[in-house]
Amino acid sequence: MAGIISVSRTDLAQRRQKLRRQRQMKIIQAIWRTFAITGLAGGLLWVAVQPVWMLKASKQIVMKSGNKLLSDQTTQSLLALSYPQSLWRIEPSAIANSLKKQPTIAQAIVRRRLFPPGLIIEIQERVPVAVTQTRGNNKVIIGLLDASGAWMPLEKYISLNPTKKLPNLRVIGSPKQYCSYWTQLHEAVSRSPIKVMEINCQNPTNLILKTELGNVHLGVPGPQLSEQIKVLAQMRPLATKFNSSQIEYIDLKNPESPLVQMNQKDQKLTPKIPKNI
Repeated sequence: MAGIISVSRTDLAQRRQKLRRQRQMKIIQAIWRTFAITGLAGGLLWVAVQPVWMLKASKQIVMKSGNKLLSDQTTQSLLALSYPQSLWRIEPSAIANSLKKQPTIAQAIVRRRLFPPGLIIEIQERVPVAVTQTRGNNKVIIGLLDASGAWMPLEKYISLNPTKKLPNLRVIGSPKQYCSYWTQLHEAVSRSPIKVMEINCQNPTNLILKTELGNVHLGVPGPQLSEQIKVLAQMRPLATKFNSSQIEYIDLKNPESPLVQMNQKDQKLTPKIPKNI
């Protein structure tokens, strides 16, 4: 019995010694891990603060495709960056947000480039498709519209694009009067073979187009806009029969029954629309 007790005590002592060694190894491993992580972090910090990771000049900024209207120099002037500056202190998201606040920029993406150090900037510009004219506070406000209906002040656009030509299409009226249907209307007008010079949205019950055929009354804007523009295209032969000055207006409020109001008093003409068009 004494022999069994002696063996058990020896076994317990060996187990305790083994556990102590395991605890010591874990402590040593934890210390080494701490040293390794600290060293790695310190190494990365040392690399990060080296002069090579500095943005020293605007030539380190690469502009990707998308800036057709704004020159690279103009876009870079909007960044408000100072040189030299650590590449790691620059916040790409903050720069992108500041660019998107510009009325001429729709989207912006900014990324760091490590080799060689620099920035990569991609922007999507707002391309104006119409000049707007709005009356407010006893003055006329001139602006620009893109295809999506986003408005931008004319002065800001010209200051950034002094050599660019303005769109030929003119829109008269408050943006609130046409913003709900502008995308549909512009798409239909831009595809039409009939040239449209002006869109008058001042009367919410009667949208008026100034075209090469004369003024066109569309009535209350609605889902029939595309159909109305298609019918207008079918009336193109009127240009060979009448001078635009002879036509007072074309009534397309009901696209299924278009009417032409002539300048002669009370004279109306119902044009024959070719069926094969």
